[in-house]
Amino acid sequence: MTETGFEKVPARDRRRFPGISSRAYEHPADRSALVALRKLSGFDTVFKALSGLLPERSLRLLFLSESVRVGETQFPHLHEMLRDACYILDLEKVPQMYVQQDPKPNAMCIGLDEPIIVVTTGLVELLDEEEMRAVVGHEVGHALSGHAVYRTILLFLTGLALKVAWIPLGNVAIMALVTALREWFRKSELSADRAGLLVGQDVNASMRGLMKIAGGNHLHEMNVDSFLAQAEEYESSGDLRDSVLKILNVLPRTHPFTTVRAAELKKWSQNRDYQRIMDGHYPGREEDKDASVSDSFRQSASHYAESVRSSKDPLFKLVGDIAGGAADVGGKLRDKFTGAAGGGSGAAGGAKGGATGQG
Repeated sequence: MTETGFEKVPARDRRRFPGISSRAYEHPADRSALVALRKLSGFDTVFKALSGLLPERSLRLLFLSESVRVGETQFPHLHEMLRDACYILDLEKVPQMYVQQDPKPNAMCIGLDEPIIVVTTGLVELLDEEEMRAVVGHEVGHALSGHAVYRTILLFLTGLALKVAWIPLGNVAIMALVTALREWFRKSELSADRAGLLVGQDVNASMRGLMKIAGGNHLHEMNVDSFLAQAEEYESSGDLRDSVLKILNVLPRTHPFTTVRAAELKKWSQNRDYQRIMDGHYPGREEDKDASVSDSFRQSASHYAESVRSSKDPLFKLVGDIAGGAADVGGKLRDKFTGAAGGGSGAAGGAKGGATGQG
């Protein structure tokens, strides 16, 4: 494979997706969060201004001078994975990749005009070949979706917010953008996880990688089913106070919680949408210009409505009760927020919830 073309097939027998559009794997919440972000007051003005101010050339020079550029003679196994991932997702121009010395496992795709993929030594040392393949596919998915631009602006604004923290109004304005960008980026990670699965085509490897990121290189001490059960317990346990704490805990993060990512990816891997892509039925890039914005809104709205209906989170369940016109909403709100049983039905519900958490 050259930097702009392909000369070899994947390392093992896997499907390729010629001309695939990122719409094929994008999570509905990713699309709706990005639309909401673009509707944020002043976003377009700030985005255009920052696009011209961000020191992208400086960023590239920094990685060139302080990190190791992946290629045929440096980290060649990562170089092959990168070209392989671009071949699978039909990304014509292969992004540059760098390995950065950092014991914390991490990877990112940044850049304005051209994306750059950066992986840390902590991640390289933690994951095996198939787990790493899913991560590289994840980052190539970010590149194909055009996420790198917003990620770069998020990094810049986060640093800027620290510098102007002493200016009350200025900091409030910047933090509003940072919060909106973080909300979108957390959702975009779910999309990129799907892209990683399309590249690796090994759901067990994807699960192992997420487990290692959460618990380190101790797979012999971990179990996939128990790990996924944590996500179920996280979602369903507690009362409204815990729901509020969950929101507060996730606000400063750029990534969703690892157990939640694993559960979302597992669910998608068993979905007919994933199987349709694997069978070769997916939207193509040539159709992107004709894609309906209203259809995307409907899909996102449908996703959120289904999330509220099926969620076991106490806050989401209360929203569902209100939407359904449940009686005594005030009493339910009081009981759920205080953790009170609220009578016979509440006690039965509490016992059921406890059994679910244990299982």
